[in-house]
Amino acid sequence: MKKCIFNWSGGKDSSLALYHCLQNPDIEIKYLVTSVNDAMNRVSMHGVREELLLLQAERIGIPLYQIRLPEMPGMKEYDDTMRLHMAKFREEGITHAIFGDIFLEDLKKYRDERLAEAGMTGIYPLWKRDTHELINEFIDLGFGTVIACTQAWLGDFVGKEITRELINNLPPEVDVCGENGEFHTFAFKGPIFSSPIAYKTGEKVFKEYEAPKNADDTCGSSNPSTTISGFWYCDLLAI
Repeated sequence: MKKCIFNWSGGKDSSLALYHCLQNPDIEIKYLVTSVNDAMNRVSMHGVREELLLLQAERIGIPLYQIRLPEMPGMKEYDDTMRLHMAKFREEGITHAIFGDIFLEDLKKYRDERLAEAGMTGIYPLWKRDTHELINEFIDLGFGTVIACTQAWLGDFVGKEITRELINNLPPEVDVCGENGEFHTFAFKGPIFSSPIAYKTGEKVFKEYEAPKNADDTCGSSNPSTTISGFWYCDLLAI
């Protein structure tokens, strides 16, 4: 049996990948691992409150392992922090790390290289699957998810739950799973949860960042240059 960590962003791709892993008797998941903004107590990039992340882990029934990071870590700081945590996992006999990536080749290469340094191997349950098939499977399985963050030009969609109607209304250049970083989500119900997570939408805010490419699981960008990026966030509140 493979002893694994699961890189948990809290969104739909993580949820579907976890669903498939839980059906596999050869996989034992020891932790859900999430990068959290230490200053804001929110999931990195997604902006989801720690309170909701804790509720997800509780209702999944797998221990949550938080990697606390500054708001905008540089790549060296990010890599050094990850090496320390990967070394700890290896000391516990963990040999594999699971990701919900779908088709970003450079991101997978980065992950595999860093894992190899730690003596670990990546598992990618959704890799190279058609994203339209994935989103339809996600909905058919009874999952529910809300868009917590979007790129600046998709602000009309932030705070909305993903339905087939919404998917059909996305601009044609947007990947329906947001694999290019167009949007990030918070999963609040589905077969991996013991019960749904009740939430309400709060304030919507726009933020701009100057940052290099970050290979964190919560960030799906293939652009390696330093740029100014704008994002809309919808605050989600547990009720």
